Amino acid sequence: MTTVRHSKAVNTATLRKTVIAALEDLKAKDIREIDVRGKTSIADLLVIASGTSARHVKSIADEVVKFAKQAGVMPLGVEGEQEAEWVLVDLGDVIVHVMLPRIREFYGLERLWTVGDRDAAGEAALATG
Repeated sequence: MTTVRHSKAVNTATLRKTVIAALEDLKAKDIREIDVRGKTSIADLLVIASGTSARHVKSIADEVVKFAKQAGVMPLGVEGEQEAEWVLVDLGDVIVHVMLPRIREFYGLERLWTVGDRDAAGEAALATG
């Protein structure tokens, strides 16, 4: 069982590097990674990035798909391409959200997925302070 986990971690790490390379290649803004292991079983990592326009958001998502396929990973799904305000690319262990800044701010995925982390960090600071 340990071997399977190790293999999965290596694949997730490789996939993470592939996703970040694709995002950087098309100049995605405000790239944020959130480790969601232990919080959900749907993925190990969420990657959130912004585009400057709907066209930019779609192009970034397309680049993520292209880079993933080149790395041998077929996306499980791609949602939101038509409107391209928020495109989700599901790569299994890594889920990529590419959004317009106003959509990203409105939904606040970073706050949603890190709320427990911040509370714990704040409590630890109070306990030591």
